[in-house]
Amino acid sequence: MPIKYYKPTTPGRRGMTTADTSTITKKRPEKSLIVAKKTGSGRNNQGKITVRHRGGGVKRFYRLVDFDFKAVKSALVEAIEYDPNRSARIALVRIEGGKLAYVLAGSGMKVGDQLASGDDAAIRAGNRLALKNIPAGTQIYNIELVLGKGGQIARSAGTKASLVSKESPKAGFVQVKLPSGEVRLVHENCQATIGTVGNEQHQNIKYGTAGRKRRLGWRPAVRGSAMNPVDHPHGGGEGAQATSIHKYGQKTPWGKPALGLKTRRRKATNAMIIRGRGKGRRR
Repeated sequence: MPIKYYKPTTPGRRGMTTADTSTITKKRPEKSLIVAKKTGSGRNNQGKITVRHRGGGVKRFYRLVDFDFKAVKSALVEAIEYDPNRSARIALVRIEGGKLAYVLAGSGMKVGDQLASGDDAAIRAGNRLALKNIPAGTQIYNIELVLGKGGQIARSAGTKASLVSKESPKAGFVQVKLPSGEVRLVHENCQATIGTVGNEQHQNIKYGTAGRKRRLGWRPAVRGSAMNPVDHPHGGGEGAQATSIHKYGQKTPWGKPALGLKTRRRKATNAMIIRGRGKGRRR
């Protein structure tokens, strides 16, 4: 999917890009497949801010995407739609019997395509099968981790994983290489969709203006060095030159190291990881 460029008529327009929406065939969502979505603006159930720089934004409706999509003999793609809640596009499909559902739109998926899932489904992009029925080396997305829970991995725009091997040190499991480079064991009966998630150029979009980010629900982020010492560890001082901060001396607003400190604790799932992400070693 190409990127749309603009003439630099204003400083904000210079370098600003948007996604080409020519593949979107339906502008209004299906009313039976949307629910109201209340924004929390980064607050928890006690009203405390737990995620900073969030709030405002345009009101959205949540699309009920079927990440499971099991035992469907035939489904016709009726429309490709925009989803404000995710980077990927979604496809409106009509299942036999007339039921409508939303699924993640794969790369190259278009109106009129036939989709299927289950043991009898063909090895074709967009079809959903159990991992044991997918050939090794196939690119997959929307991968199920827990049997019956639906797809959880590789769902954002342009992402893909690959089924590395059906031979594994644990019986009943296959090896899947995730987009991060991590190779992990997944149960062979878990399902995945063949292909790649569409809207691959999403990562190359340049927003250009602050207002565009505000409409997406992002509020301004103030530099710590512009604050007072009571508000941030970087605050205070007489001028910018006197308060320069070394790369590895950067702190979070709560005084913790901001760079280089490892925060991941995955002891519970280490038995399923064959190779760590991007490291080429076992965890």
